[in-house]
Amino acid sequence: MVMQIHPRPRHISRPTWIVTVLSLACLFLVFSTIQKYNSGCNVFNTSSGCRSAFSEPAASEILREYEEIASRVVMKEILDPVRSKNPKVAFMFMTRGSLPFELLWDKFFNGHEGKFSVYVHVSKGKLICISPHFVNRDIRSAEVRWGKISMVDAERRLLANALKDPENQRFLLLSESCVPLYNFDYIYNYLIYSHLSFMDCFYDPGFAGNGRYSIGMLPEIEKKNFRKGSQWFAMKRQHAVITLADNLYYTKFRDVCLIMQLNPERNRSYCVADEHYLPTFFNIIDPGGISNWSLTHVDWSEKKFHPKIYEASDVTYELIKNIMSVDISEHVTSDNQKKRLIQPCLRNGIRRPCYLFARKFHPDTLENLLNIFSNFSTI
Repeated sequence: MVMQIHPRPRHISRPTWIVTVLSLACLFLVFSTIQKYNSGCNVFNTSSGCRSAFSEPAASEILREYEEIASRVVMKEILDPVRSKNPKVAFMFMTRGSLPFELLWDKFFNGHEGKFSVYVHVSKGKLICISPHFVNRDIRSAEVRWGKISMVDAERRLLANALKDPENQRFLLLSESCVPLYNFDYIYNYLIYSHLSFMDCFYDPGFAGNGRYSIGMLPEIEKKNFRKGSQWFAMKRQHAVITLADNLYYTKFRDVCLIMQLNPERNRSYCVADEHYLPTFFNIIDPGGISNWSLTHVDWSEKKFHPKIYEASDVTYELIKNIMSVDISEHVTSDNQKKRLIQPCLRNGIRRPCYLFARKFHPDTLENLLNIFSNFSTI
């Protein structure tokens, strides 16, 4: 018997078939994942191997939810990209607990509703706040540990949730110790009308740069392409989507970039995933699309493992003005030469101040900061 293959009906376009196939595939994956997760368990069964429906979410459940959100976001962006008529900036806070500068940010956001959205990833516990700009803005979160891939995972969870809103066109990563240096309108216009994503990225041949490279990253990542940078970024939407879509380079960093690892060039070394993943990733895929400096100022003058923490006695109008006046980005290599790498901060080809935000500020500095920024429009 000969099987006849009937031609595809002409009234169904190719895009429709693509959407149909992708939709069925997604439904199959989601269904199979749910079946696997629920296998042998129900909400009334809390015996071995099962969890109560009311217990804290397991890491596997959080990962599954993230993967589902990321898949839907990326596919929608590819198949049905939206041109925003009202572009917003997504302020994504990654915190260990509370937001000590909630009152300052509340003053910063007031009167600008519709131009921004807020997302908060809390490493431990539940976000407790009083500002309407932060209430119920925490996302499904997991514990974050310094230097580990969990830091990158938190960034990707924030991006996935923020990308669900098609109006979000810029994605800004901040910590609980960050404060804004300018009023909302200045920062909004700076970000929305910039051609680049602002991401710190530089070549450091020393022990704290390429000394952290491992041959286990080959063949995808060559040592010459390995980069370092601060994690605090401001991304365009297309770069946020690409970050979620990446599995190749992310997997390499997840499996190879470890706090303590064997390194053939040094007996023991460490690789801090959040300092290397995104700088290396964008140096490979779109080096001309990033600024190579971060919009968030930190003070490394103490030459310690972590940047200086500003205490209440440090916070003056002069300090803030000095940070705001910086228009040159500077990095220092970690090799014996201690080479200073200097570049002007160019926004759309014009030299501008480098920093829109600053950290790390101790919670006790809140009163001083509120006094300095009592009227954001004057800064």
